[in-house]
Amino acid sequence: MRDSHRAAGRCVSALVVCVFGISPAATAQTAGGGGTVYVAKPKIAKIRCLRDCASRGRAHGGSTLKITGSALSSAREVVFHGSYGRGDDATVDVRPGSDSRLHARVPIGAVTGPVSIVTAEGAKSRLTAPVPILPPPPPVPNVELSPVPGPLEAGAPRIETGTSRTKAYVGARRAVTFSYRVSDAAASAITVELVRATDGLAVKSWTPAPTTTGEVQSVSWNGRLGRAGAKPGRYSFRLTAAGANGARARSAQVGDVQRDAFDLYDNIFPVRGRHDFGDEGARFGSGRAGHSHQGHDVFAKCGTPMVAARGGTVKFKQFHAAAGNYLVIDGAATDVDYAYMHLAEPSPFSTGDRVYTGQRIGSVGETGNARGCHLHFELWSGPGWYDGGRPFDPLPALQAWDSWS
Repeated sequence: MRDSHRAAGRCVSALVVCVFGISPAATAQTAGGGGTVYVAKPKIAKIRCLRDCASRGRAHGGSTLKITGSALSSAREVVFHGSYGRGDDATVDVRPGSDSRLHARVPIGAVTGPVSIVTAEGAKSRLTAPVPILPPPPPVPNVELSPVPGPLEAGAPRIETGTSRTKAYVGARRAVTFSYRVSDAAASAITVELVRATDGLAVKSWTPAPTTTGEVQSVSWNGRLGRAGAKPGRYSFRLTAAGANGARARSAQVGDVQRDAFDLYDNIFPVRGRHDFGDEGARFGSGRAGHSHQGHDVFAKCGTPMVAARGGTVKFKQFHAAAGNYLVIDGAATDVDYAYMHLAEPSPFSTGDRVYTGQRIGSVGETGNARGCHLHFELWSGPGWYDGGRPFDPLPALQAWDSWS
C-alpha cells in the first residue's frame, strides 16, 4: 500500500496522471431484444502533454494530450471536469488511435480538474486525479494585413487579413475590427464568420458585397450578440472568399485559435494605476458606525484615473456627505449596478448618459467620509442600487478583472 501511494505521488507530478484501482472492465447494458450486451468500460492509465505544451510539460488550452489506457477504441469524447461543478466543464470529440491510446486537444476554456472518457455506447471511465491546465497563451497580434495560411483551393483568390487587437471588452467604444483584402482574382462571394473557440461554432456572420480587387474592407464587432453581451472567451474571425469559378479560399484552418483571434472580457479593472486591496477593514461586510461595509475599498494615489468597469447608463451622479462624489452605472446587458464613490471631482457624466466599458469616469479621491485616497466600489443585484437589489461582495470580481486588465 505504501509503495502504491509513492507511485501515485510520482504520477501526478507535472502533467502525468496515473489512475489505480479502477472498477471492473465491463458494464452491462440491456439490449433492445431483451438480451444483455457487455460494453467495455474505458480506463485511463496515464495522461501527458504531447504537443504545444507549456513549461514543465503542462498543458494549456490548445495543447494536445496523449491519453493511454485500455478499452479506448470506442471513445467518443473526453470530458474536462474543471473545478466547480458542471459550470466549467469542457468536452472535446476524439477519434482513438487504438484500444490503448488516443489524442485529445485541450479545449479553450478548460481549467484544472479531473478528466474522463465517454464511449459511443455511453460507458464512462472513472475521473482521474486533477490535471493542471494553464490558460491558453494570448493570441498572436496580427494588426497589419498579412497572407493567410489557408486552406486555398486551386484557382481561388488570394486573401490577406488582419485584426485590430487581441483583447476586447463587451460594450467598449472601440470595437474589434477585422480587415481583409482580396487579390489575384475577384471574389464573387465573401463571408466573414465570428467563431467561438470553446466549441468552434460561428456565433455571428457578415456577408459583405464583393469588392474591387486589392481594396481593403473591414467589419467591426462590439462584443454583443443581439442585445446581450457575448460570453467572455476567445473568438476569431474567419473569412471565406469564393472566386467566379467557385474555388474558395479560407483565412484559417478549422480549430486554429491564433489566426485573427482575440480574447473578449466582460469587465475591466476600474482603477488604472498602482493600487492595493487594503486590509480587513476594506472588505465587504466589515464593521462601520451603525452599519456594515457594503463594498470594497481599492487604494491608489489620489488622481489615479478611474474607468467604467462595465459600460451602461448612468443612474445617479451626486455628492453625499459619506460617499463624496459618486456615480452609479446600470451595467449594460446585466442586472447589476456598479457604484463608484469618493471620486476626486464630480464625474463629467450626468444621469442618463451612456458610458462605454473602459471609458474614464473620474479620478480616485477621498471626498466625503474617506480615510486615504481610494475607490469605494459596490456591486448590487437587480433590480438595482437601493431599488430593491442587494449589495454583494465585489472582491472576487475585482481580483478577476485585475488579473486580465
